[in-house]
Amino acid sequence: MSNMNVDSEQAIDESLYSRQLYVLGHEAMKKMAIAHVLIVGMKGLGVEIAKNVILAGVKSVTIWDPSPVEISDLSAQFYLTEADIGQPRAKVTQPRLAELNPYVPVNLLEKELTEDVLQNYKVVVLTEMTMDKQVAISEICHTNNIYFISVEVRGLFGRIFNDFGTQFEVIDATGEEPLHGMIAAISKEEDGTVTCLDEVRHGLEDGDYVTFKEIQGMTELNDGAPRKVKVFGPYSFGIGDTSNLGDYVNGGIFTQVKLPKYIDFKPYKEALAAPEFLVSDFAKFDRPMQLHLAFQALSTFIRKHNRFPKPRNEADATEVLEETKALVSTVDDKPELDEKLIKEVAYQSAGELSPMVAVFGGLAAQEALKAVSGKFCPIHQFMYFDALEALPENSPLSEELCAPIGSRYDGQIAVFGRAFQEVISNTNEFLVGAGAIGCEMLKNWAMIGLGSGPKGHLTITDMDTIEKSNLNRQFLFRSSDVGKLKSECASEAVMKMNPDLRGKINVFQERVGPETENIYDDDFFEALDGVTNALDNVEARKYMDRRCVYYRKPLLESGTLGTKGNTQVIIPFLTESYSSSQDPPEKSIPICTLKNFPNAIEHTIQWARDLFEGLFRQPADNVNLYLTQPNFIESTMKQGGTSKDTIETVYNYLTVDRAESFDDCIRWARLKFEDLFSNTIRQLLFNFPVDAVTSTGQLFWSGPKRAPTPLVFDVNNRAHLDFVIDAALLHAYNYNIKAENDENYIRKVLDDIIVPEFKPKEGVKIQVNENESMDNDSPADTLYNLIAELPSPSSFGSFRLQPAEFEKDDDTNHHIDFITATSNLRAMNYGIEPADRYKTKFIAGKIIPAIATTTAMVTGLVCLELYKIIDGKKKLEQYKNGFVNLALPFIGFSEPIAMPVLEYNGVKFSLWDRFDIDGDITLQEFIDYFKTEHNLEVTMVASGVSMLYSFFMNKKKKEERLNMKLSKLVESVSKKPIPSYVKSIIFEVCVNDADDEDVDVPYVRVTIKK
Repeated sequence: MSNMNVDSEQAIDESLYSRQLYVLGHEAMKKMAIAHVLIVGMKGLGVEIAKNVILAGVKSVTIWDPSPVEISDLSAQFYLTEADIGQPRAKVTQPRLAELNPYVPVNLLEKELTEDVLQNYKVVVLTEMTMDKQVAISEICHTNNIYFISVEVRGLFGRIFNDFGTQFEVIDATGEEPLHGMIAAISKEEDGTVTCLDEVRHGLEDGDYVTFKEIQGMTELNDGAPRKVKVFGPYSFGIGDTSNLGDYVNGGIFTQVKLPKYIDFKPYKEALAAPEFLVSDFAKFDRPMQLHLAFQALSTFIRKHNRFPKPRNEADATEVLEETKALVSTVDDKPELDEKLIKEVAYQSAGELSPMVAVFGGLAAQEALKAVSGKFCPIHQFMYFDALEALPENSPLSEELCAPIGSRYDGQIAVFGRAFQEVISNTNEFLVGAGAIGCEMLKNWAMIGLGSGPKGHLTITDMDTIEKSNLNRQFLFRSSDVGKLKSECASEAVMKMNPDLRGKINVFQERVGPETENIYDDDFFEALDGVTNALDNVEARKYMDRRCVYYRKPLLESGTLGTKGNTQVIIPFLTESYSSSQDPPEKSIPICTLKNFPNAIEHTIQWARDLFEGLFRQPADNVNLYLTQPNFIESTMKQGGTSKDTIETVYNYLTVDRAESFDDCIRWARLKFEDLFSNTIRQLLFNFPVDAVTSTGQLFWSGPKRAPTPLVFDVNNRAHLDFVIDAALLHAYNYNIKAENDENYIRKVLDDIIVPEFKPKEGVKIQVNENESMDNDSPADTLYNLIAELPSPSSFGSFRLQPAEFEKDDDTNHHIDFITATSNLRAMNYGIEPADRYKTKFIAGKIIPAIATTTAMVTGLVCLELYKIIDGKKKLEQYKNGFVNLALPFIGFSEPIAMPVLEYNGVKFSLWDRFDIDGDITLQEFIDYFKTEHNLEVTMVASGVSMLYSFFMNKKKKEERLNMKLSKLVESVSKKPIPSYVKSIIFEVCVNDADDEDVDVPYVRVTIKK
């Protein structure tokens, strides 16, 4: 390999790459940062791959495509404009790609692709090239140890091929965190068995490797060579012969070890004859080999005629079919050809669809990153994918209707025809969120012309502003946009990509929720054809799901987590809704574990995060409330258990802990160190000495309970000093005191601080079990004495504290620094391996790892479903929920789950059904309606949280309410007026059927005004 393949290393900009770093890790990104990538072909697919690779942060990207821009290129190539027609594709695209990432130079290659030229690159990605040329370049790459990727999208069909040479090293096949667990026992025998503590599942698989530490007795296993695992059950596994080791006594932790794996790739020419496939859709397992031959036949046609087959042209399609038949003999595994399928490849080959380009652009870019980093398992070696279900059924397809018309949408018209293009352009769609998924979605929508017609419209909402860390994957934004609204910048960017959208996009910055139903009201939703979510939290997703069920609008849902992604399509009267099924709740850490018995770094980080709130935000908030609200003490006393702590903290922060100078802050921080990491631990060990035993005779400090050690403050210990500095700076921030940044000054102040001697107290109760109640409360009169001693709010004038609102992405505010220092000191107390700032930020900040490649692929899959919704498809099996994990790699699809159907009095209904009543009728009329129209006896009526009627209600109240209009009744009981924009009220009813049985029925919508 030439010198250009490997360059000097540069530091990784964590503020830009933070979300990606948590997916790929520093080592993989360092390898990427010295790799030069060549991308051949700058139509839609080439530019999508280039965009994703540039955002990821390689050393350089070079593009090659001397072909002139054609109008049809604008169907998927988002950096081309009509003014570029006739100019070389790569030349006009290069400056626009160069804006994406200041750390990645984008070069234009205008030489021929000779061996000397190709040797300058670590990875070569080919698009838009006939098979014979691909094979020739692949042979050069294989010989010179250059990683080779060939990728192609033709209409609703796509393929990818990898050749990463022989013995390609995969450092980490899955990207998952190594598994670890605590040990209850290890048997001493030929097939030694490890049993996990407290029946916690180990999660290991046969063939995994583990190492051990902290084992007592069988100490030979500690820090030894990795041992191969044989799984016996969910809570036990074998590790080979342990018969010659010591007897196991107690404790121990196992940790999974990720060993490199090595993969051999065949050269392209050889692989064509004996292909290995990654199956992308198990419902189409017979298609990969057919498409393998069809793509080769298509290449032969293009080489022979110097053009693609004409859309829907029977003669051209027949020629491709005959060529495919002739190729069957070239492969060992001879497929039975589906003639209709092969002809579709020919019919659609001239077309380029933005959603398909997004799917393969994300996939191919991730394969290029795998090649240069060794992170994650590459595709071995071919993958074929099609989305034929997206072909329109309700719009005609013919050679005339699919012929080019000199439009920017010609690439789409070639596949779907002019009639369907018109339907797409006259669609009204609402995009909720303009972050990573939102940016990619808008780009695809701009390319397909969604909402660009005379009756079409797009609406975008996002309340967030752009941050630097967004730029790594939200590609519509530039560094000059930081601080601006995402929704506005995103809409402006896509209007430049497709000027047909000018005047067609409404931008909002209000979040969707109950508080904005005056904005997103009945008229707003009724004008929509559908909703696409691009949200990052479950509550907002559930809210939008409820709105879509109520207004009976199709909803497209998706999400990503690192290399994983999923898509869900929700269709009225066909599928279940998003809220119909949900993930199990996250496992929380027991309070007693956090407070007294941590055994993992996650526990100490969470404790430190809680401490940050308890020292620098909540006290300041409470002090300010005390100083401004006359009834603060009274309302605090009603809180019960926490009231004493709250009032005590307010007292301390206004008296003994009140800082007048930065020296006071240093002193406060030093005493906090003593209290948290020495005195508290000494009290714990006073209650439970290291050799303490339980009532059953077991050692108290065993299993998950780790015996702690008090820390002795050492000003020369970096972790000790960091805690004091960070805590002092944050305390100074609370009191608006100017901080002193001179470390020598801080050390000098520390030398003069006298720390009071600590003596453990008798009778202090410490929570040992999660369900154990604690009662260390002082007598009530102590609390009242404390209240009496509180300084009067009026004596403080305009004095207020400044609460520290946690912000993980500001590296200058000391928030993550404090949490890191605090967590690591606690870890030292308990003999837990400390974590660096990077890992601490990830856990404390609850950062969602994200990369551009997954986002691109997932939005492509969503837009393929959007085509189906726009076409109005009615069969469940035509829709697909998608699941991807680019690390493994895995791509899978399933039919959406059908809506559940219930029944009352022989009438079937689903979540999409309701009772509709027109007019603001009385409650009595409402009850009579159900009796006469549906033979249902109403026993209860509610609206929101208000109970309006029940059969057991007292007679006077019942009679009074039965004669009230429903709107007045709701206002009377809820004690709130119905907002003027509300046209309908929702009611929930409990009813008995004809057999006097309690039955489920749909909700009721009463329209009170038109």
